[in-house]
Amino acid sequence: MEYSPLTPDGPKVSRLCLGTMTFGEQNSESEAHEQLDLALDHGVNFIDTAEMYPVPPKAETQGRTESYIGSWLAGRQDREQLIIATKASGPGEWMKHVRNGPRFSAEHLNAAVESSLQRLQTDYIDLYQLHWPERNTNFFGKLGYSEVGADETAISLQETLEALAPLVESGKIRHIGLSNETPWGVMECIRQAEQKGMPRVVSIQNPYNLLNRSFEVGLAEISTRENVGLLAYSPMAFGALSGKYLNGQWPEGARMTLFERFQRYQGTIAEKAISKYVEIAHDHGLDPAQMSLAFVTSRPFVTSNIIGATGRNQLESNLKSIEVKLSTSVLEDIEAVHREISNPCP
Repeated sequence: MEYSPLTPDGPKVSRLCLGTMTFGEQNSESEAHEQLDLALDHGVNFIDTAEMYPVPPKAETQGRTESYIGSWLAGRQDREQLIIATKASGPGEWMKHVRNGPRFSAEHLNAAVESSLQRLQTDYIDLYQLHWPERNTNFFGKLGYSEVGADETAISLQETLEALAPLVESGKIRHIGLSNETPWGVMECIRQAEQKGMPRVVSIQNPYNLLNRSFEVGLAEISTRENVGLLAYSPMAFGALSGKYLNGQWPEGARMTLFERFQRYQGTIAEKAISKYVEIAHDHGLDPAQMSLAFVTSRPFVTSNIIGATGRNQLESNLKSIEVKLSTSVLEDIEAVHREISNPCP
């Protein structure tokens, strides 16, 4: 395993992070514990979750993922060697079952942190992230931009950071991060921290994969210059980059087979790009999934690549992607496809 600093002078995290959003829906508690053990056996020390998990989000399962991680943590003696990241849910009609509609106010964030600590069975959270912006902006593949209205009621980033500051000071949170955020949002958080002496964000968790490299436009420069590294999620584009959905295939038990809501990486243009990337992998004797993961991990602005799986064999294969180093020839072929079909699934 390879490691990167989460902050310039802070803890080092494994370049592969175990994503857990299937725990409690597609994976049982025992399967979750098996995945956690396997990841640690491969050198992973970084685990990512969220209060809303598992997905798809439902009232009857909300928080179950954190609880599965908590029951695993309770039987271990190495908590200080692990980096546990979780997230506070933002507002949305699909989130009404969380605190009657979550917000990024002090009241909501205090309640969210306490609940996550209880479920995780730990005294502190290494990285606490805002899952998506509260304000009106672009995330989850939204295109275009709607001008901010005068009647916008979103809690400001300043107020949110002011709410997080005492949680950091108390030690309940060690670092804060963003997720599904825009360049303006990241820079505003940095500005607030510098001008008002509030906690500085250390990471941003956004989608990044061969079908969606939009992070490279604007955000990658911020990550590099401001030391706010990317925690890349969906590096396999919901598994589509393995090629398993090509030619009308819908494997039994696969995420996009089970859940219609995961349609972000489907469509004629996406399939054309996927076919080309799978062909590149085969031409160079590589596994398409491992090639896709290795590309993400190799990017200089990526602190950690969040991988996930529903089965042991799949997870083992994804973990071994850390051993794959892409040649100049492979990278040139990838860039050729990217020029031809840029960001088909933003």
